[in-house]
Amino acid sequence: MLRRSVPVVAIAIVLTACNPSGFGPATFDSIAVDTTLAPTTTSPPASTTTTAAPPPPSDVADLLGLGDSLYPELGNSGYEVNHYSVDLTFDPEPKTITARVEIEATATQPLAAFSLDFIGFDIADITIDGDPVSFTRQDGELIIEPNATITADQQFVTAVSYTGTPAPIVSQAIPIEMGWRTDPTGINYVVSEPDAGRSWLPVNDHPSDKATYSFRITVPDPLVAAANGVLVERLTDLGWATWVWESAQPMASYLATVVIGDLEITEDEASTATSGVAVRNVLPDGISSNSLAVLDKQGEMLEFFADVFGPYPFDAYGIAVVDGFESALENQTLSIFGTYMVESPRLFETVLVHELAHQWFGNSITPTDWGDIWLNEGFATYAEWLWIEHTEGPAAMAATVGGNYRQMGLASDLDPPGNPPADDLFNASVYVRGGLVLHALRSEVGDDAFFEILLTYAAEYRNGGVRTADFIELSESVSGQDLTDLFDSWLYGDELPTLP
Repeated sequence: MLRRSVPVVAIAIVLTACNPSGFGPATFDSIAVDTTLAPTTTSPPASTTTTAAPPPPSDVADLLGLGDSLYPELGNSGYEVNHYSVDLTFDPEPKTITARVEIEATATQPLAAFSLDFIGFDIADITIDGDPVSFTRQDGELIIEPNATITADQQFVTAVSYTGTPAPIVSQAIPIEMGWRTDPTGINYVVSEPDAGRSWLPVNDHPSDKATYSFRITVPDPLVAAANGVLVERLTDLGWATWVWESAQPMASYLATVVIGDLEITEDEASTATSGVAVRNVLPDGISSNSLAVLDKQGEMLEFFADVFGPYPFDAYGIAVVDGFESALENQTLSIFGTYMVESPRLFETVLVHELAHQWFGNSITPTDWGDIWLNEGFATYAEWLWIEHTEGPAAMAATVGGNYRQMGLASDLDPPGNPPADDLFNASVYVRGGLVLHALRSEVGDDAFFEILLTYAAEYRNGGVRTADFIELSESVSGQDLTDLFDSWLYGDELPTLP
């Protein structure tokens, strides 16, 4: 993710870091995570109550939360999701969702009960393999009790039907609204990193449990409904249009998105021809010609990064532009950009590179613990510097790296990138010092070994999960060097090491 940017030095263009004090007032209502979780208890036939729910069944208590180092309550154990089928109808007037989500999963242990992460909405019913089951809601958990214990290794399908008005939540990682948002022009879109997937879908909301997705999004015709992956069908019926999208590669829940509004899906035939990747963008009216000229560089960017990182890992790519979003987010195959990011061509090019690089580092290769966020942001930041080296030469890159290093030297109050704080996950250290980790590694092992490390890393962990220790081990294996001191000092040391 690229948060609101502030200047570093002229040649560095932007410091891709969170600046909470810079965010203006919200333009729409939001719900705070801790105040929307009033417990309810329901059993078939479903009903909604406001009475206090009993404690979670003892069978599920140990399965709540995956023990993430920063957000231990996120996610659930006891099963692994294979596929989500999202069938969602959105009516912009009066802004309501009617949805049915089918979750295909495999039990990793016997389950007398299990949980999904889910906030808000009225649940109509829940079934497992077609049979209605009892459920309880408490503290953001949707606790489901099968009619019979699910055995280890058993595959099962849970279907959750619900209705209600979508609303963003205030993330615990950064004080801006995430989840389902509506821009001032009426475009609705989803940005969920790191903990807002549960605000619009019943989901195992942790990046360690990736799954494939299908979307059937029904909206009033002629509105456009875009989602992750590839558009496979568009159906119309009595003034409504259903857009069917398939995301065939595994995806973390925080990267799932929909974008709905008066938009146009534009095929970028030139970028597709250059890169061999299907490039399509979801754009409102009024995008400037200068911005469109930058957007035309996506083919060259995809071609360059395929040489440096290996083949692009998904079936398509492109961006969606919305108004009022303070940032940009690398939703898998469809990055979301706030309009202000697009209005300055120089800034737009930098952010375009950053979010594209995330498709390899963050989306295809996903940290299985949020404490390793530098593996996303440090790599995407270094990709910006590699693009400068590619387009402007080594001297320009060296000046950019030096300017960012000096800026880090002034930020003595920031934690090292390997130990980000839970309430400031997207701080400058994980971006800039995270990028400097890779620059130090390149200086230590040399270009041949460094770029072999990148290619091997992208191939070995393609569409999977990773921890920092895995990257260190791979770097040492490829380079044949002991890199313990380098990674310890750059990732975890309180003092900023000397720039190589």
